[in-house]
Amino acid sequence: MLEAKGIEKYYGDLHVLRSVDLKIEKGEIVSIVGSSGAGKSTLLHILGTLDTPDGGTVLLRGERTDKLKGNALAKFRNNNIGFIFQFHHLLPEFTALENICIPGWIGGKKKKETVEKANGLLDILGLAGRAGNKPHQLSGGEQQRVAVARALINDPAIILADEPTGNLDSANGRELHKLFRTLRDQLQQTFLIVTHNEELARTGDRVIEMKDGRII
Repeated sequence: MLEAKGIEKYYGDLHVLRSVDLKIEKGEIVSIVGSSGAGKSTLLHILGTLDTPDGGTVLLRGERTDKLKGNALAKFRNNNIGFIFQFHHLLPEFTALENICIPGWIGGKKKKETVEKANGLLDILGLAGRAGNKPHQLSGGEQQRVAVARALINDPAIILADEPTGNLDSANGRELHKLFRTLRDQLQQTFLIVTHNEELARTGDRVIEMKDGRII
């Protein structure tokens, strides 16, 4: 479903990724661990089309994403990849429901259908009563669940999560990983998670360790 072959990345003279190969199947929860500077987030950004490799290929649903550019790339990313970050990046002037709907509206989906789907996701995530709340009226755990719903709104092929529990306490971190497993079981959703938390990483299906720009 997602396959990367021979990924290379340089920043000036710094060789950040060194011939990285990775394959992820639909419905897997895969965690990437490693020390700071190992190349985890750089790899995630390349797989998510937020950065381009200096060598190698990336295929998602059979499409060479490393060859896409401009509007075609933006459209493909919006339709096929969901993102969850350490900091929720919710827009403060919009409600939880509106924040979830925005990627769907950007993708040209009908407003009513998108709202209905967003409400359904809020229900699944235990936030049915919080649809009208703005981010400052939500707890950190609630904000992160809104971010999860936003990532799901376009039925992406994969959700890429970069330190998704880094801004949460231990209890909310465990709840978020439990939620990922629930979404995998209910929706066959695929997750690739970069994390420093090895305990939480082991709750997934597979753990990949990176060191010095390589998978070991």
